[in-house]
Amino acid sequence: MKSRTEALIITCEHGGNRIPPRYRALFDRGHAALNSHRGWDPGALQLARQLAAAFDAPLHFSTVSRLLVDLNRSERHPRVFSRCTRALPELERERVLKEHYRPYREAVLQRIEGPVSGKNRVVHVSVHSFTPVLKGVRRTADIGLLYDPRRPREKALAAAWQHAIRSAQPGLKVRLNYPYLGTSDGHTTSLRGRFQADLYVGIEVEVNQSLVRAGGDRWAAVRRVLVQSFAVALGAEGAAGRGGRAVGPDRKRSLRP
Repeated sequence: MKSRTEALIITCEHGGNRIPPRYRALFDRGHAALNSHRGWDPGALQLARQLAAAFDAPLHFSTVSRLLVDLNRSERHPRVFSRCTRALPELERERVLKEHYRPYREAVLQRIEGPVSGKNRVVHVSVHSFTPVLKGVRRTADIGLLYDPRRPREKALAAAWQHAIRSAQPGLKVRLNYPYLGTSDGHTTSLRGRFQADLYVGIEVEVNQSLVRAGGDRWAAVRRVLVQSFAVALGAEGAAGRGGRAVGPDRKRSLRP
């Protein structure tokens, strides 16, 4: 049986910098880090909510700071805990995973397993933002689209989205697998290990935080372009004949303003 795109899911792993009361003492001297890109992804949750609303898609997000536990890292990754929480006793780290990490990951996993079990394709967009300058090096992109180039549908969708963004807003610089590699450790990478390439399509969108900081009409316009271009990209990918009916054309007609 050929797979069909039936489901779209939006996630935002770094949507806030909240620290639960139990752990606030660990961050008494870490307010600067919490409020920086190290503590969260400014603008990511706002964009994720707009995408989910426009496509009537389920949204999974967390507002707990990545400095408590990083939901976009594998559980055994050496940096799943930050310097503030790495020294916690093992039982306390286990408690953090049990209360904040695993419920999020399991909820997303279950959301994907339903359609996939019926041989229906799922498109997953994980929404993030990145700091314009890291370790003194300026990032040379406005938008990054991360994917696994070994998975044809991810490659096709990322390329279609890049083209659609450029067509809608030529001034935006859109790069593929930048500022990180799509195959690096992350939520989408983990899910690729569980689901076949023809059933799971995971794209991570990264937005330069300089656009978020601009605010106002500029930031609103970028979000609007990303939503509208994604509809175009889904339609283009579906029309290419890769697996039958795609979510793009139908969803595009029902896009909310």
